[in-house]
Amino acid sequence: MQKERQPLAEIKGLKKYYPVRDGIIPHTVGFIHAVNGVDFELYPGETLGLVGESGCGKSTIGRQLAALETPTEGSIVYEGQPFTERSAAGMRQIRTQIQMVFQDPYTSLNPKKRIFDTLSYPMLYHGVSTRQNINKEVDRLLDMVGLPKNSKGRYPHEFSGGQRQRIGIARALSLNPRLIVCDEPVSALDVSIQAQILNLLRDLQRELKLTYLFIGHGLDAVKYISDRIAVMYLGKIVELADARELFENPVHPYTQALCSAAPIPDPEARDRKRVILQGELPSNKDMPSGCHFHSRCPYAVEECKRSEPALIPVRPGSGHLAACPVLAQGRWPKEDANA
Repeated sequence: MQKERQPLAEIKGLKKYYPVRDGIIPHTVGFIHAVNGVDFELYPGETLGLVGESGCGKSTIGRQLAALETPTEGSIVYEGQPFTERSAAGMRQIRTQIQMVFQDPYTSLNPKKRIFDTLSYPMLYHGVSTRQNINKEVDRLLDMVGLPKNSKGRYPHEFSGGQRQRIGIARALSLNPRLIVCDEPVSALDVSIQAQILNLLRDLQRELKLTYLFIGHGLDAVKYISDRIAVMYLGKIVELADARELFENPVHPYTQALCSAAPIPDPEARDRKRVILQGELPSNKDMPSGCHFHSRCPYAVEECKRSEPALIPVRPGSGHLAACPVLAQGRWPKEDANA
């Protein structure tokens, strides 16, 4: 089904390196490999979840997609045209169609601006609304995210964390975007509030036909909202599959470890097999050779240290992809993969 649809956005060979400077006379002594070659597509109306440990490059990809940073290598294609081939006016239009909801609702809002200013300024600047009907538009946004109309005269410090995140969502919606990057939007909130925000995002997606890139490290939240899930490790995607397929049949050992670490409220599942990772997360300044996961992988062989694996189907014709040298050679231990 997805192969017959045209992607709304495509990430092709994306890399982002940050220079490390040191010395009495500061100079570049190395690079942080935040994103190290990533490919995926986003289809209209879907939610693609992006999960992984802190520092794996999830948020960096989100910032590149939202045009807040420029990639070191690779390209971002939106509606069939790369960012690099667009004019300045074309990129201004992109910045209205791709918006971002940030992780921390306490720092993502200007404490000196009223909510009315936060929501109205972008619409007036980009010509989405006029001064004659801006009050009506702000009221409409507040109603969409479940806040009363009298909120617009108040300041961010007068709201709770969940309410501030609703304001952040309203700000993202103010320019009528097609794609929203949700950068861990519920990780700073209480569990009960997380559920409300996730349900709000799902309702808005259905109503406005939005596309989401949902970044998170809480597997329950990502599973709840995502259609497909990509798992990242040290700047690369190691597995990509439909959400249900990924959790029912995790193939890559890193994905197995993430899934087995998630708590399950079923007492009968207490004795389920767990994958325990050994060793520390390598530095993304000095990347391991071959498969970046081989130093912590319980199934690693000598080939894993030499070859950098590509994402390949776990079965012929499958949309479930994994990057593993052992899998590529057809020597994957099936009993462990299905544990």
